Amino acid sequence: MDSHSTDVLVIGGGPAGYVAGIRLGQLGTKAILVERENMGGTCLNWGCIPS
Repeated sequence: MDSHSTDVLVIGGGPAGYVAGIRLGQLGTKAILVERENMGGTCLNWGCIPS
């Protein structure tokens, strides 16, 4: 198993998680994001505004 060093571990790549990962990167923080499904979650991939 590989070993990684990080400042922050973001669990979940949904609407909040992937934005948190992007912002942490912009701030120069070493971050790892873990997601078991598609990045972005339900809102990004399937839509969360009912028609």
